[in-house]
Amino acid sequence: MKNVYVFLANGFEEIEALATVDVLRRAGVKVTTVSLTMETKVTGAHGIPVEADAMFADCDYTIADMMVLPGGMPGAANMVRHSGLCALVQAQSLADRWLAAICAAPMVLGRVGLLEGKKATCYPGFEGELIGAEYTAAPVEVEDLIITGKGPAAVLPFAYAIAEVLVGKEVVDEVKKGMLYNE
Repeated sequence: MKNVYVFLANGFEEIEALATVDVLRRAGVKVTTVSLTMETKVTGAHGIPVEADAMFADCDYTIADMMVLPGGMPGAANMVRHSGLCALVQAQSLADRWLAAICAAPMVLGRVGLLEGKKATCYPGFEGELIGAEYTAAPVEVEDLIITGKGPAAVLPFAYAIAEVLVGKEVVDEVKKGMLYNE
């Protein structure tokens, strides 16, 4: 079973985090939500409290097939300020394992130098944070081992792209069918 960690910082975009978790779990992926705060309860950008599965310091990230960074503000800014997370995404990249970020969160990847020479997308207005990337404004970009998404409206294509690289197109097509996607 594939292992994915979804990181939650105060101010995260709820739909981007939770819809991604939902799609991946429907696809049979083991997903662990991880709090970047001092407690398991993390509050999203729209005031919705979410109970994370684990605390940042308590996870074995060596088994991570993918790490997902949902956007939202100030959530993405809080991720950029989390030195442990920034070091972790760099280590994930060095280990040739997948990273995904949506909305404002690709700024984390840009700030740690992981987007250099790659196509990427993000929420409009954050293009300057994609340091070294070719900004495309596409709903989703998949390049090398990095997936970026534009924003809340792109969350399902973003989550399906993540699931497809982890479990394959046939599984994702079944998930889409069950969710009545593109009916």
